[in-house]
Amino acid sequence: MPIQRGSRGRSSARGEAKSSSTGSGRHRRRIILLFLSLAAALVIISGRLFSLQVHQHPKLVEAANRQYRRLVPLISRRGTIYDRNGRELAVSLRVSSIFAQPLQVEDKSQAASALSSVLNLPAQKILEKLKADKQFVWMKRSVSSDEAEAVAQLGLKGIASVPEGKRFYPKQEQGAHLLGFVGTDDRGLEGLELQYDPYLAGKPKWVVRQQDALGRPIFREEAGETQGSDMYLTVDEVIQYVTERELEAAVWRSGALSGSAIVMDPVTGEILALANYPTFNPNAYAEASAFARRNRAVVDYYEPGSAFKVIVGAGALEERLVRPEDRFNGEGGTIEVAGITIRDHERFGTITFSEVLAHSSNVGAIKVGMRLGKSLYYDYISGFGFGNLTGVDLPGETPGMIRRPKDWSALSLASISIGQEVSVTPLQMLVAMSAVANGGVLVRPHVVRTITAAEGKLARETAPVQLRRVISDGTARTLTTILEGVVTEGTGKAAAVEGFEVAGKTGTSQKLDQATRRYSQDRVVASFVGFVPAEQPRLAIVVVIDEPRSLRWGGSIAAPTFREIARESLKHLRISPAARGQLRVAEGIRGAALRLN
Repeated sequence: MPIQRGSRGRSSARGEAKSSSTGSGRHRRRIILLFLSLAAALVIISGRLFSLQVHQHPKLVEAANRQYRRLVPLISRRGTIYDRNGRELAVSLRVSSIFAQPLQVEDKSQAASALSSVLNLPAQKILEKLKADKQFVWMKRSVSSDEAEAVAQLGLKGIASVPEGKRFYPKQEQGAHLLGFVGTDDRGLEGLELQYDPYLAGKPKWVVRQQDALGRPIFREEAGETQGSDMYLTVDEVIQYVTERELEAAVWRSGALSGSAIVMDPVTGEILALANYPTFNPNAYAEASAFARRNRAVVDYYEPGSAFKVIVGAGALEERLVRPEDRFNGEGGTIEVAGITIRDHERFGTITFSEVLAHSSNVGAIKVGMRLGKSLYYDYISGFGFGNLTGVDLPGETPGMIRRPKDWSALSLASISIGQEVSVTPLQMLVAMSAVANGGVLVRPHVVRTITAAEGKLARETAPVQLRRVISDGTARTLTTILEGVVTEGTGKAAAVEGFEVAGKTGTSQKLDQATRRYSQDRVVASFVGFVPAEQPRLAIVVVIDEPRSLRWGGSIAAPTFREIARESLKHLRISPAARGQLRVAEGIRGAALRLN
């Protein structure tokens, strides 16, 4: 019996031990399971946090910024444009512009109606903008102070104003074709405003607006003020005014279609004035026609007529094929070339080469051209810059048109000798005459003198540039003397300026009728190009009058316009006849100040 009890006791002890071991195992498994669950949860949470903080971070930041941060684009203050004497020609004014954040506007129809009455815009047009799926839209640019105040008083959520710059031209039409204009986004569209837009416009700027969840502004952080560079021109405001006034008077007096005039320093290439008529007001450029806005002095080309005889004369003198006293048979005013009869404006007998230019004889010029020949003549034409851009710092310049000798007909040499079958711009004609004035060197014309950054640092400076020598100094002096005869005793008498020697050449060319491909008997271009004083010249001037209905000769309308511009400009520059022997030797006319390019 004791043995049996012992056996049951041991069996019971083993059962209890086994039960205890099973409970402990379950507890351990539960702990492990809990640990694994917590570990899995930690891994999931860590993965989620990693995803939010790393992978989705840019997206979430962007979403937050859309809710609480607004970027409003601003236009930097545009640089001021001055004339050579520091007079303001183009300035920027501070105005307000109205914008909207469509996602923030609650009642879009009500907002559109309210804004329509204040901004004087169609409500439907405003509503379309407010319904756009955009973060930012302009409502109206460059509003008046009253409009900006009225919008602010509306208190519309998502509608606000921001300061901007508005371009203003205080002289209105004066210098319009030089200056050009800017669009509503304050970017240059024409003229110097376009050509030098990267300098004038400065860098883009953004205003940062922070707001709470209800759209209420918390604070505004503005990027540092960025300002465009200021520009100083070679243009003289007074000479520009005189040139525009006299050109307008000439166009009206002759009943012409249009006119162009340029005044330039023949030594440095500095343009002192450039005018076209009709003109426009750059403050309201959208109201002007494309014709009025076009800078015809550098864009449009024409057949120069007798003014081009200067080029054939220069080539013949340089090649020593003629001398001023050489005599030519004027053939009674007619000559036949390739079966075509070409006539003079009067019947000439025997005349000298000087008289050929002075009296603008077609017969004499053709005979000089035949001595020069196709190849040499073409070399001088291209050497004087025709058929190529002058390199002026204005947009839209055209190179004119001149065909190569291989494309010339049997009539071409004669035609080109009298300024037909070749097309030039007024600026090209002036640059070529300036080469005669300054001693035989072709210079590059330019309008901008310096560009100064906002901090006063010189950003750009234009130095006079000699392109190449086209004729010798001796030839230039001889030709100048002959061209003085044009004014003293020839077709350019009306260009004479009292007290000064003037050298120049008239031109009257028939326009080609595109329908008949013949030269019109009614439509002409009258011109005069010259320089003053003839010795040590300060001014080179070209005047081109397109389709005058009366006073149809270059000597009768363009020459007197030259005279008035020259006389007033010389007076303004305080150049008197008595002082001309003491004039500067043309600011380094042949010195180190000019760099040969």
